This record gives sequence, structure tokens and C-alpha cells, in this order.
Amino acid sequence: MNATSIVVELGERSYPIAIGAGLLDDGPRLVRALAGRHVLIVSNDVVAPIYLDRLRTALAASGSALTIGSLALADGEAHKTLESAARIFAALAELKANRDATIVALGGGVIGDLAGFAAACWMRGIAFVQVPTTLLAMVDSSVGGKTAVDLPQGKNLVGAFHQPRAVIADTDALSTLPARELRAGFAEVIKYAALGDAAFFAWLEANADALLARDAGTLTRAIAHCCAQKAGIVARDETEQGERALLNLGHTFGHALETLTGYGALLHGEAIAIGMVLAARLSATLGRAPGADTDRLVRLLDRFGLPTSLPAGVDGGRMIELMRLDKKNLSGQLRLILWRGIGRAEIVRDVDEAAIRSLLATS
Repeated sequence: MNATSIVVELGERSYPIAIGAGLLDDGPRLVRALAGRHVLIVSNDVVAPIYLDRLRTALAASGSALTIGSLALADGEAHKTLESAARIFAALAELKANRDATIVALGGGVIGDLAGFAAACWMRGIAFVQVPTTLLAMVDSSVGGKTAVDLPQGKNLVGAFHQPRAVIADTDALSTLPARELRAGFAEVIKYAALGDAAFFAWLEANADALLARDAGTLTRAIAHCCAQKAGIVARDETEQGERALLNLGHTFGHALETLTGYGALLHGEAIAIGMVLAARLSATLGRAPGADTDRLVRLLDRFGLPTSLPAGVDGGRMIELMRLDKKNLSGQLRLILWRGIGRAEIVRDVDEAAIRSLLATS
């Protein structure tokens, strides 16, 4: 089957990203990504009824002698927990999975993070394959090997870097994606443009209607652009020692907001949209970027139906406390991803908390 192909270059651990229609039926491609005969498909109770049987059929029809198990977890960020990871471990044990087993993550970012985390832990590390079914997962979370679970104290605090053996993104899955989930995915697409590609930002402005209408060619182009941008960054900085931190534009604010409002009240992309606007406004307040670029960002997010201001009643002081738990911080100092304007993100150390408090009080 025809697919757009991108490679994440990590030496012996390099892996392909395939993007195209009908890839869930491409058994040979799926089997090539497996490590051995034991396969556990991890999904959720929304995606599994739609795609699980189709994926199992493709694997079974490939001619390989596979032992295939499956597990459907509850849907949503509220279930990205150690308890859900324990259910995956139990399913692996029941499958009698050993060190050449493979977990296949069939779902969005929550399932990808959970399945990858379980793969990193089971017998100190087994293979996993990302089969993302949401736009957000296709353009961002399925690529790069970040895996984690949430705690009540904060998002993604327990995790590991564990790269997949392949990412197989069937764009047909976007046809069943709820409109709100699709819009949330565009927040991460816009993020790539905002942090490092002004030309892509202009392309999104010109093609917003086609993207929202789910035009297949336009969506594939956007997904491939984001994946290629992320693949290059991951290849240069796999464990986020420098440049890869730029991919967190809006995330320090956004993750704190997700924790503060209760996991699931805001979709991840919605929280990131608000977080990007806060980062842009803070940059303008600090004299680092023109306010006109913030206005342009807000207009684009608005076009995609994404929120751009804090929900009512958010406690700014509590939000800053949560931001202090962010993994990018060093030696107790806040370290944020801000920008010099569209396409020019930067890491800023020791950001003045008074400026942040003022921003949160007026946003």
C-alpha cells in the first residue's frame, strides 16, 4: 500500500514512520515491525470496537504464527495511571510474553504513552509499535519515544524514553475522529509552525478550511510535515537535553492547567492551545516578541475552534506551584519555552514569577 515514509534516524534504533490510507489492513508492514510471535494489542473502549478486529485480522492474515492478545482500557487522560499500566502488565503475564514480545498501541496519545511505558518496564524493556488513531497522536505523541503515566500531583511525572520499532498512521482513522478531538490535534500541528517554521504557519492559515474539512491530501501533507520536523529534532536530541525542549512550547502552562482542572476537563490539545497563547503573551510582556504575532496566533487557533484564554476560576498561584514540577526546570528555577515571534521559539531560564502571576491574573 502507498504510504509517505519518514525515518527517525537513531543509528541501530532507527525506525520508520508510515503515513497513508488503509495501513491498518497492511499485515506485512505491521508484522515487519514485530520483534517476536507474542503480540499484545493495547487499545481503549472507544477505539477497540472500531479498529481492533480489523488490526487482528490483518496480523492473522499475514501468514506469521503469532500469539495475539488484546486489552481495552477505559478512554481518557484520567486513566493514564499506574493502575492502567498494571493492567497491561497482567495482560502480558497472561499472554506469557517474554523479552521478544511486542506491544501494539492502537489509539491516541494516552494509549501510546501507556503502552510505551509498559513496554519500557516489562522485563526491563520490550518492543512496541505505535498505531495512532488520532491527529494529535499522529503528528506528535507517537513519534519520539516519550512514554509516561500521570500522577495526581502532575502530568507525565513517571515515565521513560523508549523508542517504538515503527509508527504506522492510517489516515482513514481520522474519518471517525470526533470533531472536538480533531480540533485538539490541530493545536499540536500549529505548535510545530509556531516554534520553528513561519512558512508552515502561513500554509496553515491558507489551508485551515481544507484541514477542518478533513481533505485527505491536505491532512497527509500536514501530518508528514510535522513528523519530519519532529524526527529531525529527535535525531539530534533524543533525550531532551537541548533543542527537543522546544517541542514543549505551551506545555508547561498546558500541563499545569490539565492537572489543575482535572484530567479530561480539557483535552490535551485544548490545554496546549491556551498554553501557547500564554507563552506568546508572556514573551510580548517581557519584550522578547511582537504582540502582533500573538494576535496572529490567537486568530489561527480561533479558526480551528480552539480555546485561547484560561477557564474561569483558575487559581494562578496554584498553577505556578504545578509549573514548578515541570521536568524542564533546573535547580528550582522555572525554565519556559517562549518565542521571539512566529517560528522562533527559545528556552528561557529563570523566568520572573511576578510576570507570570500578572499574566495569569489577566488572562
